[in-house]
Amino acid sequence: MHTSTTSTAALEPWSIEQLQQATQGYWLNDKKPAGQIKRILTDSRDAEAGDAFLALKGERFDAHDFIAQVAAQGCDIAIVSRPVDADICQLVVEDTRLALGLLGAYRRQQNPQLKVIALTGSSGKTTTKEMLGSILSRLAPTLVTRGNLNNDLGVPVMLLELRPEHQYAVMELGASHQGEIDYTSKMVQPHVAGIINIGTAHLGEFGGRDGICRAKSEIYAHISETSIIPAADDFAETIRAAVKTEKSLSFGAGGEVYASDVVLDAQSSSFTLNTAQGSKTVQLPFAGEHNVENATAAAAFALAIGINLDDIVAGLEQAVGAKGRLNFIPHKDYLFIDDTYNANPGSMRAAAEVLAQQQGIRVMVTGDIGELGSSAAIEHYKLGRDLVSVKGINFVVAVGEFAPAAQEGARSTQYGKKMQAFLNQEQALPFLIRLIETHQPQPMSFLFKGSRFTHMETLMAALMEKL
Repeated sequence: MHTSTTSTAALEPWSIEQLQQATQGYWLNDKKPAGQIKRILTDSRDAEAGDAFLALKGERFDAHDFIAQVAAQGCDIAIVSRPVDADICQLVVEDTRLALGLLGAYRRQQNPQLKVIALTGSSGKTTTKEMLGSILSRLAPTLVTRGNLNNDLGVPVMLLELRPEHQYAVMELGASHQGEIDYTSKMVQPHVAGIINIGTAHLGEFGGRDGICRAKSEIYAHISETSIIPAADDFAETIRAAVKTEKSLSFGAGGEVYASDVVLDAQSSSFTLNTAQGSKTVQLPFAGEHNVENATAAAAFALAIGINLDDIVAGLEQAVGAKGRLNFIPHKDYLFIDDTYNANPGSMRAAAEVLAQQQGIRVMVTGDIGELGSSAAIEHYKLGRDLVSVKGINFVVAVGEFAPAAQEGARSTQYGKKMQAFLNQEQALPFLIRLIETHQPQPMSFLFKGSRFTHMETLMAALMEKL
């Protein structure tokens, strides 16, 4: 399991007593190391003197196999769920995955000064989290979930990075099964938390949007102050029913925090942010209506922990998107939009609307969307139908196993000729090159997007190299 816990700042050390108390484990043969432990980590490659290596076990790996190696690297402690024949102090626990959770929860409880926001949703989590990070880190040291460390392993790994100077934490919580958000939100103990939206990501695991809503709504069981609600969501009423706090704050159309006077430009947007504190104009350095919605959500979370409106606007206007999230890259005479970080049906449609705002011939290059289960073919069919129907998009190039399903959807409309389907990137590349040659010297804009496993950034880089 290569989940790196390395951070630039020095972490709070752990005493031997704290480790044992937090994990509820016992020392093998009563053999304990001397001195403090500087960090707990799960990546054997980084383990060194002063560390505790926690051996995770997954379906296809068992980090107990690396304990002799970390001992040779000078690592002081192995946290194990079964004793191993190696010359290293071993703290034996019932289950190392649960022990990691207990250690994260312990570190969270040791930082009572912290104001914690937790958020979940089907799409926009990462962008909303980055916007909140921008708002809060202007004001005080803030811990923000890195990358996609948002599951039952990633959340405690992030909590282990908490330090006494942190005043805020913004934790993104993801769900791939029922019960996961209940587990992570209990660990995080948020003051303010909520759902951004209920979409169609992970349909396969949850058997439909009702199941997704149930899984995400687990976040409302562990909030100490204010629950955040997406007012315009299809599931807003179901979400409201899950709220347990006295105080709640809703955002979006019909909510208490909402956007008006929205102007969408090619690579940015502006809107009036309306709140109980008053209204302010925001110049947002993000394109697309969905990002205005994300900014409104971020504002609601920030207001709920007591941030004033001027600070919220300043933070939103300075926010920077995460890598692979609608990054605009001018290259030669062309514009490339890198939205390859991930995809679900909702975010794919939102990206198409952003592309439609750009210059010249507009080409959308899509990879497969994962985790749709038995709905995969029909969801890709509907997506193909909808993407070619977006006004202003000239070509859609679908790549992957479900590209033919998307093409069938496209052909069910009058715009079927806009779509080309390819089973892999090697087949798609020559077509994209020909497309550029055919349209020279006109300006062109390309948007690349797909689920993480499709690595659409590889195809984008290959095309840029040929220009």
